[in-house]
Amino acid sequence: MKFGISYSTPYYGVDPDRIVAFARLAEECGFESLYLPEHIVLYPGARVGPYEMPPSLPYVDPLDCLSFVAAATERILLGTGVLLLPYHHPVILAKRLATVDVLSRGRMRLLTAGLGSLPGEAVAVGVDFATRGRRADEAIDVMRLLWAGGEDGVSFAGEFFSFDDLCSFPKPHGVTRLPIHIGGSSRAAARRAGRRGDGYFPGGALRPDERAVQWELVRSSAAEAGRDPQALEYTRFGSIDMSAGRVEELAAQGVTRVVVNAAAAEPDRQREELSAFARRFGLLEALPR
Repeated sequence: MKFGISYSTPYYGVDPDRIVAFARLAEECGFESLYLPEHIVLYPGARVGPYEMPPSLPYVDPLDCLSFVAAATERILLGTGVLLLPYHHPVILAKRLATVDVLSRGRMRLLTAGLGSLPGEAVAVGVDFATRGRRADEAIDVMRLLWAGGEDGVSFAGEFFSFDDLCSFPKPHGVTRLPIHIGGSSRAAARRAGRRGDGYFPGGALRPDERAVQWELVRSSAAEAGRDPQALEYTRFGSIDMSAGRVEELAAQGVTRVVVNAAAAEPDRQREELSAFARRFGLLEALPR
Protein backbone atom coordinates (compact mmCIF):
# COMPACT_ATOMS: atom_id res chain seq x y z
CA MET A 1 0.00 0.00 0.00
CA LYS A 2 1.15 3.53 -0.81
CA PHE A 3 0.30 6.43 1.47
CA GLY A 4 -0.28 10.04 0.46
CA ILE A 5 -1.35 13.08 2.42
CA SER A 6 -3.45 16.07 1.42
CA TYR A 7 -2.73 19.70 2.32
CA SER A 8 -5.91 21.76 2.41
CA THR A 9 -5.15 25.48 2.35
CA PRO A 10 -8.75 26.41 3.33
CA TYR A 11 -8.16 24.72 6.69
CA TYR A 12 -4.39 24.86 7.24
CA GLY A 13 -3.76 28.29 5.73
CA VAL A 14 -1.68 29.72 2.90
CA ASP A 15 1.38 30.83 4.85
CA PRO A 16 4.32 29.74 2.65
CA ASP A 17 6.51 28.74 5.59
CA ARG A 18 3.78 26.46 6.94
CA ILE A 19 3.19 24.88 3.53
CA VAL A 20 6.89 24.13 3.12
CA ALA A 21 7.19 22.84 6.69
CA PHE A 22 4.22 20.51 6.15
CA ALA A 23 5.60 19.18 2.87
CA ARG A 24 9.02 18.56 4.40
CA LEU A 25 7.41 16.86 7.38
CA ALA A 26 5.40 14.58 5.09
CA GLU A 27 8.57 13.71 3.19
CA GLU A 28 10.51 13.16 6.42
CA CYS A 29 7.77 10.82 7.67
CA GLY A 30 7.93 8.71 4.51
CA PHE A 31 4.68 9.66 2.79
CA GLU A 32 4.77 8.84 -0.90
CA SER A 33 2.86 11.90 -2.11
CA LEU A 34 1.37 15.28 -1.31
CA TYR A 35 -2.03 16.28 -2.77
CA LEU A 36 -3.68 19.68 -3.15
CA PRO A 37 -7.33 20.37 -4.08
CA GLU A 38 -8.61 23.02 -6.48
CA HIS A 39 -11.40 25.54 -6.72
CA ILE A 40 -10.80 28.32 -9.22
CA VAL A 41 -13.47 30.62 -7.79
CA LEU A 42 -16.20 30.47 -5.17
CA TYR A 43 -19.30 32.60 -4.71
CA PRO A 44 -22.05 33.13 -2.13
CA GLY A 45 -24.38 30.13 -2.02
CA ALA A 46 -21.95 27.67 -3.63
CA ARG A 47 -22.76 24.18 -2.38
CA VAL A 48 -21.15 20.77 -2.57
CA GLY A 49 -23.97 18.43 -1.60
CA PRO A 50 -25.50 19.79 1.61
CA TYR A 51 -22.40 21.80 2.50
CA GLU A 52 -22.40 25.50 1.70
CA MET A 53 -18.85 26.68 1.03
CA PRO A 54 -17.81 29.99 2.59
CA PRO A 55 -16.74 32.12 -0.38
CA SER A 56 -13.62 33.35 1.44
CA LEU A 57 -12.00 29.89 1.60
CA PRO A 58 -8.42 30.36 0.30
CA TYR A 59 -7.88 27.74 -2.39
CA VAL A 60 -4.44 28.24 -3.93
CA ASP A 61 -3.68 27.24 -7.49
CA PRO A 62 -2.57 23.63 -6.97
CA LEU A 63 0.07 23.48 -9.71
CA ASP A 64 1.70 26.75 -8.70
CA CYS A 65 1.74 25.58 -5.09
CA LEU A 66 3.10 22.14 -6.00
CA SER A 67 5.89 23.79 -7.98
CA PHE A 68 6.71 25.82 -4.87
CA VAL A 69 6.67 22.64 -2.77
CA ALA A 70 8.86 20.81 -5.27
CA ALA A 71 11.59 23.42 -4.85
CA ALA A 72 11.65 22.79 -1.10
CA THR A 73 11.56 18.98 -1.15
CA GLU A 74 13.50 16.16 -2.79
CA ARG A 75 11.45 12.98 -3.02
CA ILE A 76 7.74 13.37 -2.39
CA LEU A 77 5.46 12.93 -5.41
CA LEU A 78 3.11 15.75 -6.37
CA GLY A 79 -0.62 15.24 -6.79
CA THR A 80 -3.92 17.05 -7.23
CA GLY A 81 -7.11 15.90 -5.62
CA VAL A 82 -8.78 17.06 -7.78
CA LEU A 83 -7.78 19.46 -10.55
CA LEU A 84 -10.89 20.72 -12.38
CA LEU A 85 -9.84 19.62 -15.84
CA PRO A 86 -12.65 21.07 -18.02
CA TYR A 87 -11.86 24.56 -16.72
CA HIS A 88 -8.28 24.47 -18.05
CA HIS A 89 -7.23 24.74 -21.69
CA PRO A 90 -5.37 21.47 -22.37
CA VAL A 91 -2.65 23.03 -24.57
CA ILE A 92 -1.67 25.35 -21.72
CA LEU A 93 -2.17 22.69 -19.06
CA ALA A 94 0.04 20.19 -20.90
CA LYS A 95 2.86 22.75 -20.84
CA ARG A 96 2.34 23.58 -17.16
CA LEU A 97 2.30 19.95 -16.07
CA ALA A 98 5.37 19.07 -18.13
CA THR A 99 7.19 22.08 -16.69
CA VAL A 100 6.47 21.10 -13.08
CA ASP A 101 7.51 17.52 -13.88
CA VAL A 102 10.81 18.61 -15.44
CA LEU A 103 11.66 21.06 -12.66
CA SER A 104 10.82 18.48 -9.98
CA ARG A 105 12.82 15.79 -11.82
CA GLY A 106 9.82 13.58 -12.48
CA ARG A 107 7.59 14.06 -9.46
CA MET A 108 4.42 15.51 -11.08
CA ARG A 109 3.03 11.99 -11.34
CA LEU A 110 -0.28 11.97 -9.44
CA LEU A 111 -2.51 14.39 -11.30
CA THR A 112 -6.09 13.53 -10.42
CA ALA A 113 -8.61 15.22 -12.71
CA GLY A 114 -12.27 15.83 -11.94
CA LEU A 115 -15.16 17.70 -13.52
CA GLY A 116 -16.21 20.09 -10.77
CA SER A 117 -19.67 20.34 -9.22
CA LEU A 118 -20.25 24.13 -8.97
CA PRO A 119 -22.13 25.53 -11.98
CA GLY A 120 -21.00 29.06 -11.16
CA GLU A 121 -17.38 28.00 -11.50
CA ALA A 122 -18.06 26.81 -15.05
CA VAL A 123 -19.83 30.04 -15.93
CA ALA A 124 -16.91 32.07 -14.60
CA VAL A 125 -14.46 30.47 -17.04
CA GLY A 126 -16.86 30.33 -20.00
CA VAL A 127 -17.51 26.59 -19.97
CA ASP A 128 -20.92 25.02 -20.54
CA PHE A 129 -21.48 23.03 -17.32
CA ALA A 130 -23.45 20.36 -19.21
CA THR A 131 -20.57 19.59 -21.59
CA ARG A 132 -17.76 19.42 -19.06
CA GLY A 133 -17.50 15.61 -19.22
CA ARG A 134 -16.93 15.56 -22.98
CA ARG A 135 -14.57 18.49 -22.67
CA ALA A 136 -12.53 16.63 -20.05
CA ASP A 137 -12.29 13.52 -22.23
CA GLU A 138 -11.04 15.62 -25.11
CA ALA A 139 -8.58 17.47 -22.89
CA ILE A 140 -6.98 14.19 -21.80
CA ASP A 141 -6.54 13.15 -25.43
CA VAL A 142 -5.05 16.55 -26.34
CA MET A 143 -2.49 16.52 -23.53
CA ARG A 144 -1.32 13.00 -24.27
CA LEU A 145 -1.01 13.83 -27.96
CA LEU A 146 1.11 16.91 -27.23
CA TRP A 147 3.37 15.10 -24.76
CA ALA A 148 4.04 12.31 -27.24
CA GLY A 149 4.46 14.55 -30.29
CA GLY A 150 7.77 15.37 -31.92
CA GLU A 151 9.32 18.19 -33.92
CA ASP A 152 6.98 17.61 -36.87
CA GLY A 153 4.03 18.63 -34.72
CA VAL A 154 0.69 17.02 -33.99
CA SER A 155 -2.84 17.92 -35.05
CA PHE A 156 -6.23 17.50 -33.41
CA ALA A 157 -9.80 18.13 -34.51
CA GLY A 158 -12.44 17.76 -31.82
CA GLU A 159 -15.67 19.23 -30.54
CA PHE A 160 -13.95 21.72 -28.23
CA PHE A 161 -10.31 21.90 -29.29
CA SER A 162 -8.61 21.87 -32.66
CA PHE A 163 -5.14 22.72 -33.94
CA ASP A 164 -2.63 21.81 -36.63
CA ASP A 165 1.07 20.90 -36.38
CA LEU A 166 1.71 21.97 -32.79
CA CYS A 167 4.94 21.17 -30.93
CA SER A 168 5.02 21.26 -27.14
CA PHE A 169 8.42 21.14 -25.40
CA PRO A 170 9.85 20.40 -22.91
CA LYS A 171 8.50 16.90 -22.56
CA PRO A 172 7.79 15.38 -19.14
CA HIS A 173 10.89 14.14 -17.36
CA GLY A 174 12.01 10.87 -18.98
CA VAL A 175 8.55 9.78 -20.17
CA THR A 176 6.24 10.42 -23.11
CA ARG A 177 3.11 10.89 -20.99
CA LEU A 178 2.19 11.78 -17.45
CA PRO A 179 -0.25 9.60 -15.50
CA ILE A 180 -3.77 10.99 -15.28
CA HIS A 181 -5.99 9.62 -12.53
CA ILE A 182 -9.71 10.29 -12.61
CA GLY A 183 -11.53 11.61 -9.58
CA GLY A 184 -15.25 11.71 -8.93
CA SER A 185 -18.14 9.99 -7.23
CA SER A 186 -20.23 8.93 -10.21
CA ARG A 187 -20.46 5.96 -12.52
CA ALA A 188 -19.58 8.26 -15.40
CA ALA A 189 -16.30 9.06 -13.62
CA ALA A 190 -15.68 5.33 -13.14
CA ARG A 191 -16.21 4.69 -16.84
CA ARG A 192 -13.87 7.58 -17.70
CA ALA A 193 -11.21 6.12 -15.43
CA GLY A 194 -11.48 2.75 -17.15
CA ARG A 195 -11.44 4.13 -20.68
CA ARG A 196 -8.85 6.88 -20.28
CA GLY A 197 -7.37 7.01 -16.80
CA ASP A 198 -4.29 5.57 -15.18
CA GLY A 199 -6.21 5.18 -11.95
CA TYR A 200 -9.41 6.02 -10.08
CA PHE A 201 -9.76 8.22 -6.99
CA PRO A 202 -13.44 8.31 -5.93
CA GLY A 203 -14.84 10.79 -3.47
CA GLY A 204 -15.50 10.06 0.16
CA ALA A 205 -19.31 10.11 0.34
CA LEU A 206 -20.22 6.79 -1.25
CA ARG A 207 -21.90 3.72 0.19
CA PRO A 208 -19.74 0.57 0.27
CA ASP A 209 -21.96 -1.20 -2.28
CA GLU A 210 -21.74 1.74 -4.69
CA ARG A 211 -17.96 1.87 -4.27
CA ALA A 212 -17.74 -1.79 -5.25
CA VAL A 213 -19.98 -1.22 -8.27
CA GLN A 214 -17.88 1.72 -9.44
CA TRP A 215 -14.54 -0.08 -9.09
CA GLU A 216 -15.89 -3.03 -11.06
CA LEU A 217 -17.14 -0.55 -13.67
CA VAL A 218 -13.64 0.94 -13.90
CA ARG A 219 -12.19 -2.50 -14.57
CA SER A 220 -14.85 -3.63 -17.03
CA SER A 221 -14.67 -0.33 -18.94
CA ALA A 222 -10.91 -0.73 -19.22
CA ALA A 223 -11.28 -4.26 -20.57
CA GLU A 224 -13.91 -3.15 -23.10
CA ALA A 225 -11.52 -0.42 -24.29
CA GLY A 226 -8.74 -2.96 -24.80
CA ARG A 227 -6.78 -1.74 -21.77
CA ASP A 228 -5.31 -3.79 -18.92
CA PRO A 229 -7.49 -3.43 -15.79
CA GLN A 230 -4.63 -4.74 -13.65
CA ALA A 231 -2.52 -1.71 -14.60
CA LEU A 232 -4.95 0.79 -13.03
CA GLU A 233 -4.28 2.23 -9.61
CA TYR A 234 -7.06 2.61 -7.07
CA THR A 235 -6.74 5.49 -4.58
CA ARG A 236 -9.06 6.09 -1.63
CA PHE A 237 -9.31 8.55 1.21
CA GLY A 238 -8.51 7.35 4.70
CA SER A 239 -8.14 8.92 8.14
CA ILE A 240 -4.96 9.87 9.96
CA ASP A 241 -5.95 7.57 12.84
CA MET A 242 -6.90 4.57 10.68
CA SER A 243 -5.87 1.14 11.85
CA ALA A 244 -3.75 -1.49 10.15
CA GLY A 245 -6.87 -3.64 9.96
CA ARG A 246 -8.71 -0.97 8.00
CA VAL A 247 -5.82 -0.72 5.54
CA GLU A 248 -5.96 -4.49 5.07
CA GLU A 249 -9.69 -4.22 4.31
CA LEU A 250 -8.99 -1.59 1.66
CA ALA A 251 -6.20 -3.66 0.14
CA ALA A 252 -8.61 -6.58 -0.15
CA GLN A 253 -10.92 -4.28 -2.15
CA GLY A 254 -8.12 -3.57 -4.64
CA VAL A 255 -6.98 -0.24 -3.19
CA THR A 256 -3.35 0.58 -3.98
CA ARG A 257 -3.03 4.01 -2.34
CA VAL A 258 -4.60 5.71 0.68
CA VAL A 259 -4.62 9.51 1.05
CA VAL A 260 -5.16 10.98 4.51
CA ASN A 261 -5.55 14.46 6.00
CA ALA A 262 -4.07 15.80 9.20
CA ALA A 263 -6.92 16.34 11.65
CA ALA A 264 -5.10 19.18 13.41
CA ALA A 265 -4.34 22.60 11.99
CA GLU A 266 -1.54 23.40 14.46
CA PRO A 267 1.97 22.46 13.24
CA ASP A 268 3.00 20.73 16.48
CA ARG A 269 -0.11 18.54 16.47
CA GLN A 270 0.35 17.81 12.78
CA ARG A 271 3.87 16.57 13.50
CA GLU A 272 2.51 14.26 16.18
CA GLU A 273 -0.22 12.90 13.89
CA LEU A 274 2.01 12.34 10.86
CA SER A 275 4.80 10.83 12.93
CA ALA A 276 2.40 8.42 14.67
CA PHE A 277 0.95 7.36 11.31
CA ALA A 278 4.43 6.81 9.89
CA ARG A 279 5.42 4.63 12.85
CA ARG A 280 2.17 2.64 12.69
CA PHE A 281 2.68 1.71 9.04
CA GLY A 282 6.48 1.54 8.91
CA LEU A 283 6.82 4.35 6.41
CA LEU A 284 10.26 5.37 7.62
CA GLU A 285 11.63 1.87 7.08
CA ALA A 286 10.45 2.02 3.45
CA LEU A 287 12.47 5.15 2.66
CA PRO A 288 15.43 4.73 0.28
CA ARG A 289 18.77 4.75 2.06
